[in-house]
Amino acid sequence: MRVSFIKPNIGVQSDGGRYIDTGRMEPLQLGVLAGMTPSSVDVRLYDDRCEDIPYNVPTDLAAITVETFTARRAYEIAKEYTKRNVPVILGGFHPTLHPTESLEHADSIVVGDAESVWGEVLEDVAARQLKRCYQSREVLPQAGGLLPRRDLFNGKEYLPITLVQFGRGCRNQCDYCAVGTYSKRQYVSRPVGDVVQEIKSQSRKFIFFVDDNIVADKEAAKELFRGLIPLKIKWVSQGTVDMVEDSELMDLMKRSGCLGHVIGFETLDPANLKASGKPNKIDSISGYDEPVKILKSYGMQTWAAFTLGYDCDTPASLNAMLDFALRHKFAFAAYNVLMPYPGTPFYERLKAENRLLYDGAWWLHPDYRFNHASFIPAMMTPEELTETSFAIRKQWSSPWSLFTRFLDVRTNLRSLGSAAIFWSYNQVFRAETFKKQDMKFGYSG
Repeated sequence: MRVSFIKPNIGVQSDGGRYIDTGRMEPLQLGVLAGMTPSSVDVRLYDDRCEDIPYNVPTDLAAITVETFTARRAYEIAKEYTKRNVPVILGGFHPTLHPTESLEHADSIVVGDAESVWGEVLEDVAARQLKRCYQSREVLPQAGGLLPRRDLFNGKEYLPITLVQFGRGCRNQCDYCAVGTYSKRQYVSRPVGDVVQEIKSQSRKFIFFVDDNIVADKEAAKELFRGLIPLKIKWVSQGTVDMVEDSELMDLMKRSGCLGHVIGFETLDPANLKASGKPNKIDSISGYDEPVKILKSYGMQTWAAFTLGYDCDTPASLNAMLDFALRHKFAFAAYNVLMPYPGTPFYERLKAENRLLYDGAWWLHPDYRFNHASFIPAMMTPEELTETSFAIRKQWSSPWSLFTRFLDVRTNLRSLGSAAIFWSYNQVFRAETFKKQDMKFGYSG
C-alpha cells in the first residue's frame, strides 16, 4: 500500500507568483503519523510550500493536513486526487472546527487528533472501505515513545531546528482561540523520558517545542526541564507571561537551555483581555514592565505576539502597542489581525451580531486577502484595521527598528549566539511580512 502525506501551501502572492515559505518548519504532525504507519506501507511526504505535488505518481491514499488558512488550497489538492480516483482524507484543525464543509471536499475526514484512529484508517483503505468520518479517542500524544519519521523531511530545506512536542491542548477560556476549541479546553503531556529519547534520536541541538503553552502544567514543565539539563541543548517554545511568577520554574528553564519564548500578550487593554477570556492579569500597559524585566534578567529573547482588532481597539491604541514593543526592544514580534475561526465562541458572537464579512467563510472567499480584516471591528472600519496593522508590521521590520532593538544588552547582545539568532531570524520574518501581505488563498479562481 502507498500513502501520500501532504502539507498544503497558503496561496499566491499579490503579484501572482506562487508563495514559497522561506520560514517553513518541519510538518511534525505528518512525521508522527508516518512514524505510526507500518514499514510495509510506502510513505511519501509532499510539501506544497516548497515543491510541486506529483499527482500522477500512483498512491492509495492522499492524507492532507488542513489549517483554516490552507483550506482553500487543500480542497484544490483534494480535487486533483479525486479526478484520479485516489481516496482523500482530511485531518487537522479545520476539519475538526468545520467538519461539514470539509466532508464536501473529501472522501473522509478525521475529527480531532488522528493518532488513535490512524491504524483503523489504514485498515479501511486496504479493504477499500474508508469511512466518511473518524472521531478521535483520548490517547497520550505519541504513545509508547513513538518517533516521527524525520527522514521524510530530508532535502526540503526546512529551518534548521527540530520540532518536538511535550504537551498538547490548552485549558484557558480565550473565546477567539482555535486551539482551546480544538482541544476542548483540555491539556495532556507526554512522559518526560519519551521526550528525552526523541531528542536523543536526532542530531540537532536546537529544538522548538511546539506546545501552545509549555508551562500550562508548571510542575510537569519543571520535570521536563530537569530531564533536559543533561542533554546540553538550546530550545525555544511558547508560554504565558505568568511563568515569571515561579522562580524555580524560571531557574530550571534557563538551566535546561531555554533561549526564549513566543508569548501571547495579545492585547494591552484590560477590557479586551477580560472580554476575550485571556487570563493575563494586568490593569494597565505598565503592568507588563516587571514581567518583561524578569524575562530579560534570564537573557531570554521574547517573540511578543499581539492580536489586533478587539472591540476596544482603535488605530491609536494599536500604535501604542507598537510603542510598547519598541520600548521593550523585543527580539521578535507578530502583529496579527484578529481572526474569527469557525467553531470558536468569537466566531459565533460575530455571526450573531452580523459583523462577519465575506459571507462568514473568509477562508474560501475569492476576494479575501491574507492579513486583511474579515469582520467589522467595533471602533474602526475593516479597512482601518487592515491598513493600521500592515503599517505597524512595516515599522516594526524597518532597518531603524531592527538596529535599535538589537542594542538590548540583556538579550540580543548577551552573546554571539543571541546576536546571530536575532539577525538571521529577523531577516526571514521581515521578508515574510511583505511576501504574505495581500496574498490570495489557493492557486485558482
